Amino acid sequence: MSYRSGHQSEFRQPSDPARPQHARQPASPPPTTPEANGYTLLHAGKQVRFGPVAFWIVVGTVVALGMWSAATATYFAFRDDVLTRLIARQAEMQYAYEDRIAELRAKVDRATSRQLLDQEQFDQKLDQIMRRQTTLESRAAAIGGMSDVTGSIRAPSRGAAAAEPTTSGVPKPSPISDTAVFVAPPDREARLESRAPVLASAPATKMAKIQGVDNVIVRLQNSLDQVERRQLASLTSLEDNLESRARRMRGVISDLGLDLGQLEAATPRAPMGGPFVPVKLSGDAGAFERQLYRINISRAQVERLNRTLALVPYRKPVIGEVEFTSGFGVRSDPFLGRPAMHTGLDFRASTGDPVRATANGKVASSGWAGGYGRMVEIDHGNGLSTRYGHLSEINVKVGDVIKIGQVIGAVGSTGRSTGPHLHYETRIDGEAVDPQKFLRAGVRLSAG
Repeated sequence: MSYRSGHQSEFRQPSDPARPQHARQPASPPPTTPEANGYTLLHAGKQVRFGPVAFWIVVGTVVALGMWSAATATYFAFRDDVLTRLIARQAEMQYAYEDRIAELRAKVDRATSRQLLDQEQFDQKLDQIMRRQTTLESRAAAIGGMSDVTGSIRAPSRGAAAAEPTTSGVPKPSPISDTAVFVAPPDREARLESRAPVLASAPATKMAKIQGVDNVIVRLQNSLDQVERRQLASLTSLEDNLESRARRMRGVISDLGLDLGQLEAATPRAPMGGPFVPVKLSGDAGAFERQLYRINISRAQVERLNRTLALVPYRKPVIGEVEFTSGFGVRSDPFLGRPAMHTGLDFRASTGDPVRATANGKVASSGWAGGYGRMVEIDHGNGLSTRYGHLSEINVKVGDVIKIGQVIGAVGSTGRSTGPHLHYETRIDGEAVDPQKFLRAGVRLSAG
């Protein structure tokens, strides 16, 4: 097929004169002859004329069909390899995804296990602290019950050296009381200062950080340790106080020349009873229980000595500052001016001032008794007795049971007396002894 423009003119080349002229052979007709704005195909002596647009459409279609055929052939030739690669890639991606999921699941499981373990450990520590707090509360109640008989516990000194008790709150016995009265301090140290509110200060998150939880646990343990140390210091102070008081009581009785066994035998027993149950201390008892056991034994001894000393007249028969107008022993008789034995103490007082019994006992004599004037004699048992003379009036009669501090009469000036005062005597087995010996014993007891 040949193409020529329809507007191209034919021309002859000039002939070379030197060259021989040869007759030109007619050329074979082209398969297509261009027309104006078109193409012509010759085939088997037939002509098919195409316009330029239709021609290029046909050419483009043929090319597209060829390319499609080539692509289709390539696809079918390499389809298996492509699918294999796609499947392998998809499987690789899936495996990688599954591995990632498994790794994340393992991390979650480890975190959950660690969280559960931490929570379990926290619960165990918290349960241990709660049990310890309950134990300390029961100990505080046991310590608080000690004050019912012996008085409250003196506060130990704060700090690491809290083993030595303070000297504040020294117990002072009443001059008319049957037992020593201890002044209770305004603040009780034997109590739990920290309770559940400490837990409330912890972070309110669902699962606190380990460090924060440990800090809370440490603060709780330190608080309970501090409470326990104060409780042990209070017990030590109480034990020392009881033992010291028991020693002073025994020393006073010994210094007075009295027999402790006879005094205890003469002490009236209050109505009480019940089966005998021996005290037992378990083998696994801790330091607190053993110390509490010793304190209970010492407290029982102090109670028994208090009941015994209630029969010893070591208290003052009058209230207020004591002023002696005449002591025990040899003196000049106020009426005769000659030396005479004064068998008691003369307390300066005003007429009508109350006279009180210095110990428990029973009225052995009540009425006029010669030079004593109006006189009351009280038998305290075990050979001990006291006499109260020169009374202006008497408020008791023979056989009355007398308690410590009970008013038995009033100060006067009856009998051989030069003025209102109280003549007071103490006797052992009927023999007069110096009352100041007993009064000094009372001062000694009040000093502890």
